[in-house]
Amino acid sequence: MDKSAGKAHILLIEDDPAVARSLQDGLQREGYRVTWKSSGLEAIRFSQKTPAQLILLDVRLPDGSGFDFCRQMRQLGMRLPILMLTVQQDEMDKVLGLEMGADDYITKPFSLRELLSRIRAHLRRAYGELSNADASLLFVSDLVIDLSRAQVMRGDQALSLTPTEFRLLVYLARHPGQVLSRGQIIDTVWGHTPDADSQRTVNVHIRRLREKIELDPSRPALILTVPGIGYRLVA
Repeated sequence: MDKSAGKAHILLIEDDPAVARSLQDGLQREGYRVTWKSSGLEAIRFSQKTPAQLILLDVRLPDGSGFDFCRQMRQLGMRLPILMLTVQQDEMDKVLGLEMGADDYITKPFSLRELLSRIRAHLRRAYGELSNADASLLFVSDLVIDLSRAQVMRGDQALSLTPTEFRLLVYLARHPGQVLSRGQIIDTVWGHTPDADSQRTVNVHIRRLREKIELDPSRPALILTVPGIGYRLVA
């Protein structure tokens, strides 16, 4: 099934009933199946039993910070796309969300049209385009990228990458030795037009990816920074 075709199951974690009902109604009109939970702990318990394809996670929840719940989900092995919903304008809040494992964030107030665009882009890239790629395996140094399983192996060890980290690595691996700008990366991996936050978003995800695939993240040998432009995967 093409999860981007409007049949995906979305888990909405939002404590404001009015906001939650508005989002749930709007997303359901677009054909998505939406489950609403008002607390982080309730959402985690639910998601461990009932799989979803994408999570919309509010930052401010009655039982804790959405940032902390995002980190817990990643630690539990949940690899589905997570989009943070926040009213925060502060740069550090956005960075913190990405550091905790979020794939993207959208700042309130936002239009349903903008949210739908982000959701479709993440679902398409997490479940659609990459799994239909012509080549099923890519090789980067001692890493094996299995596109059909959305999995990265180093020897017998499977590396735990989020969907965004996986897409980012695949994009770099398909352009070995080529310098890719942050704008190109945002456009391809995130699926939306680069904006003022693009540089920060890419930098955070590159750092997280390096921590998982580099033997020594403090001295990266696979993903190199090209000052003033972007990044390059060593051929």
